[in-house]
Amino acid sequence: MTLAADAPMKLHMPWKTDGIRSVVQAFPYQGSKRQLVGQILSLFPDEGVPLLIEPFAGSAAISVAARHYDRVGDVAISDVNGPLMDLWSQIINTPDDLIFEYSRLWNEQLEDPRAYFLKARNMFNESKDPAHLLYLLCRVVKAAVRYSKNGDFNQGADHRRLGAKPSNMRDRIWEASRLMQGASVSSESYESPLVNAPREALVYMDPPYQGTTDVPDHRYLTGLKRDPFIETLQHAIDNDVSFIVSYDVVRDDNKYGFALPEELGLLHRHVVAGVSSQATLSGRKEMTIESLYLSPALVQRLGGSDIIDTRIDLEPAGQVALF
Repeated sequence: MTLAADAPMKLHMPWKTDGIRSVVQAFPYQGSKRQLVGQILSLFPDEGVPLLIEPFAGSAAISVAARHYDRVGDVAISDVNGPLMDLWSQIINTPDDLIFEYSRLWNEQLEDPRAYFLKARNMFNESKDPAHLLYLLCRVVKAAVRYSKNGDFNQGADHRRLGAKPSNMRDRIWEASRLMQGASVSSESYESPLVNAPREALVYMDPPYQGTTDVPDHRYLTGLKRDPFIETLQHAIDNDVSFIVSYDVVRDDNKYGFALPEELGLLHRHVVAGVSSQATLSGRKEMTIESLYLSPALVQRLGGSDIIDTRIDLEPAGQVALF
């Protein structure tokens, strides 16, 4: 959608945050969209978002930031990773209990951190206890969560660090709990929250990348098949759902997968998201180029593609140098 030739264009400056560290991160989580908060919040309608829905929630970085900057009313987060959503439920509803258990685990590790990490990992795989998961997330290498084919957490520890001190974790958990009060938490799959979203809502999705799905040790308990995802996006489009999708980094060699099909009619833009954590783990330094897709309903709410490009520092797809 574009404005008529004689219609005035309302210009918007790109929305700015107070810096990446100004918004609390309850726990470290690779793939978090903290670096893209400013760009993504710039795509929230000016009249406000009464309900933000975040399937594939992970660390819920966008929901937390949106609450921090008073950009949304209600929040609904979901993820098929049940233990991760149990952790979020405890952060929101019983933060003191979570802090107490985390402090106990952190102090118990001090005698032999290497052995204790393995013990805690085994205990989590048996119990799925949220406090154990929080401890593991704070100890693993580069916050890079990995699961085996049978669903066991199998990432190793970063032995140079012991994880956040209990006093620091207490402050993070309390602040995250305050910001996310009243949020609904679910471990259901993304299809229903997306397709059945109210028209006044906004859905932000950061689904598993294609390059992390069909590998032996994947970042997600379940992968995401591309064709069913595309079909579900089409249903959401037919229902006039306003949504934003962060999808694969698409390079000339298609190393990270394929773009979403043009037939969906989504507005596609590239943004520079910073240094690639995946490349860093492999000893390389590369910039990450993220793809953002906006649904037709959202483009219309924002006033058209021309206006959208004044709201945010975006590059049209195909006009940005790929790394």
